[in-house]
Amino acid sequence: MKRVLKIVLVFLLSFQLNVRADEGMWLLSLIKQLNMDEMKEMGLKLTAEQIYSVNNASLKDAVGALDYGSCTAELISGEGLLLTNHHCGYGEIQYHSSVEYDYLKDGFWAMTREEELPNEGKTISFLVRMEEVTDQVMTDLVDEMGPDERVATMREVIGRIRSEATAGTHYEAQVRPMFAGNRYFLFVIETFRDVRLVGAPPESIGKFGADTDNWMWPRHTGDFALFRVYTGPDGKPADYSPENIPLKPKHYLPVSLNGYDKGDFSMVLGFPGGTDRYMTSYEVQRLLDIEHPNRIKIRGIKQDIMMADMQADPKVRLQYADKYSTSSNYWKYSIGQSQGLRNLQVVDKKKAQEAAFELWVHENQDREEMYGDALEMIRTGVEESMEYEHAYQYLMEGIIRGGMESVWQGFALRELHAVLSQDEVNQEALAAITAGLKESAADFYKDYNAPTDKKIMKAMLHLLLEDVDEQYLPDFVAQVNSKYKGNVDKYVDKYFDKSMIVDQDRYMAFLDDPSLKQLEKDPTYLAVSTFFEKFNTMRGAMMAYSGKMQEGSRLYIKGLIEMYPGRDFYPDANSTMRLTYGSVGDYEPRDAVLYEHYTTLEGVMEKEDPDNYEFVVSPKLKELYKTRDYGKYGMNGTMPVCFTTNNDITGGNSGSPVINGKGELIGLAFDGNWEAMSGDVAFEPELQKCINVDIRYVLFVIDKYAGATHLVEEMQLVR
Repeated sequence: MKRVLKIVLVFLLSFQLNVRADEGMWLLSLIKQLNMDEMKEMGLKLTAEQIYSVNNASLKDAVGALDYGSCTAELISGEGLLLTNHHCGYGEIQYHSSVEYDYLKDGFWAMTREEELPNEGKTISFLVRMEEVTDQVMTDLVDEMGPDERVATMREVIGRIRSEATAGTHYEAQVRPMFAGNRYFLFVIETFRDVRLVGAPPESIGKFGADTDNWMWPRHTGDFALFRVYTGPDGKPADYSPENIPLKPKHYLPVSLNGYDKGDFSMVLGFPGGTDRYMTSYEVQRLLDIEHPNRIKIRGIKQDIMMADMQADPKVRLQYADKYSTSSNYWKYSIGQSQGLRNLQVVDKKKAQEAAFELWVHENQDREEMYGDALEMIRTGVEESMEYEHAYQYLMEGIIRGGMESVWQGFALRELHAVLSQDEVNQEALAAITAGLKESAADFYKDYNAPTDKKIMKAMLHLLLEDVDEQYLPDFVAQVNSKYKGNVDKYVDKYFDKSMIVDQDRYMAFLDDPSLKQLEKDPTYLAVSTFFEKFNTMRGAMMAYSGKMQEGSRLYIKGLIEMYPGRDFYPDANSTMRLTYGSVGDYEPRDAVLYEHYTTLEGVMEKEDPDNYEFVVSPKLKELYKTRDYGKYGMNGTMPVCFTTNNDITGGNSGSPVINGKGELIGLAFDGNWEAMSGDVAFEPELQKCINVDIRYVLFVIDKYAGATHLVEEMQLVR
């Protein structure tokens, strides 16, 4: 019998995904002991110290996290010039645009430092140092602790570590769990708060192909934008001021004009947002059955309404451009990931891994005591929370994430209500709150169209009433049935007649003279209040399930690491700085189809469709193509546009530098490929590709297309 079990175990172990050179998002402080030999064999010319150093300038000092990890950006000059993706700067480009000055349509280029545009709230954070603090955290944590006690103790310890790490400095500190809480790392960062828009190509370049080409290869998108980091006169982070000066970085990336050949080494540094490579089959099945279908359905309806209004009115197009883009990106991602998970039979592969784990656990009594319940905890947590997860997602997508804009804006009124409810109103606090509400209202109404919000609200209420059990609905939704006999139009029409939030003049008049009575009668505030009542109830119930699942995951991953002692494990992405390495190359997505590893400007012209906004080509770009006026950026009479590598990336890596073996910039990562959309859950080595814009195309657009040659002159170009 034991022999049979061993044979089965060997068979099941054959399903495990072995870590290859191109798989893995590696922590920089560990690359010297884990990765350097392999990287050097592949073509890396740098030392580990030149990549990550605490005491000397290194590559890590040139790469930062935009807005604490929404995207990545890199310094490319000694004057704080910052390069990232167009879609990472899309919100700022849209914010500064108007019907008269449409920077989305026409592009924007600051020809002097004075023309660079400030962006309140925009930040860039650079890693100062990192270190493992597992022993410090684990000293007070023991396996016998319950989930609540474990979390409380961990928070106390982490708070102490963060305080000690930043004492006497202007730095910030994060302690992040790795491997589901089996290891902990400290990250000390420096965050700059004056980040100004310098340049961006028009959408016809920066977003060429739009939704149709998103997540696809071949790609012909010049997805880049330029910012500049400013500091106070003392060189330290500071809020925006005309007296601020450009950042003098510790290190910035030299820019290569040499291009690349198939098989060349490539390295990506960045801040990947999140992967779930250790997810179980139960959790993957939940993705396929609930999360993806819900998101695809709900966002698809919202996007259709937005697009119809955007196409009908130039002002609405600008107001909703960023909202639509943000929604549609993950909507299409969900479609692709569902297909990928099914096509690549990821659930079956996960089940095989779990079966192997169970066999390994039951070979040993100590293992059974430690890990015997791990998978069962995850399974029961998933199954018992299914209804909550479904309802929760509908509430978030249908009300919060672009579902009902006025309700989202109304959340800020809860603080005002607390002050107005006092027996004796604190006038100083009231003045501060209303001033803040007025300031945020200016940004809200700039990009708000009440008729669009009204249409979406009606559609979302229909969905909520049809697809969610009434016990999970906030009272303001449920009353459409009880008070309005299911007449959604009647409720929403009355809501928009009475709500002050949907009308800027009414709202500003209220803030000039706020009244508790008026606030409590307002339908938006009533919606906000009942939403939070239901949301907090659901969240409390879900925490019990999530705590069980988290503990199961911690034990499962701890067991996997013990089960495969010869394997170098890497932690899931969590918006901390990572390095991935691989090589330039093409791929075969299916039988008889071969994709080359690069595209050229010729492909842009082949895709041109003047009747389709996604594939419009500007006259100037066509003229440059016609005359082959590529300057020093062309390659044998052609203009490279994009290329593929097998670097392991995910969301948050957008804008990450693609670096050659000498530490020089050759491109910007901006997308993954459709055939490997399962990659955040299960890396597929034969299919996974990182899609990058060629740095030579970036330079060509800046110099030859935009005439912003002064920006290229800032950079260190190398051949």
